Amino acid sequence: MARIYRFVIAVVAGFSLVALAPPTFAQGNSNKAAADQAQSDKGMAKGKADKGGGPDKVKPTKAKHHNGKDLVGDKIKTNGRHVIDKNGDYTAAVDVQGGKIAGMKVSHAAKGDIPVTKYKTTKKMAEADGLRRPVFQRAAFVQVQSTYIGTTYIGYSYVDEYGTEEIYWYLYDMILDGDTGAVEYVPAY
Repeated sequence: MARIYRFVIAVVAGFSLVALAPPTFAQGNSNKAAADQAQSDKGMAKGKADKGGGPDKVKPTKAKHHNGKDLVGDKIKTNGRHVIDKNGDYTAAVDVQGGKIAGMKVSHAAKGDIPVTKYKTTKKMAEADGLRRPVFQRAAFVQVQSTYIGTTYIGYSYVDEYGTEEIYWYLYDMILDGDTGAVEYVPAY
């Protein structure tokens, strides 16, 4: 009888450790990524131009995600170019045509126009920054609104002089030409 009692206590203790532990998510082989980053940055100061890419080419070191829908707000109803964000010398503006975003242009006060990359993803990346911790929810309490499947997000990004990739995310329905010319977004940092 004591043997069964000890076995039941061990099983309950094991389940409680699993159930009460904060969830962890796989991040890939971070040691390999760090070694590759260190090798590619050898002899180069952080945020400085890469020798192989020309004087204006800056290698991104981290991403900063913005909710473009909130930044545009009611400006989406008016055609034309609207400034949505200023980051130091960088000014991000969207072109609106017929209630949809036709493109994004980023300009630097001294350098002029900055190249913009267009991304697409099915994950909500605008909430990826910040101190959100994943919470344990029982399956019966997950709201239907938070499990909407099939949403595609389009992001426009640029890299500032410090190597931070600023990405502005919009719903697919807000973009005039959809995902034309967009590359799949893979978070590398």
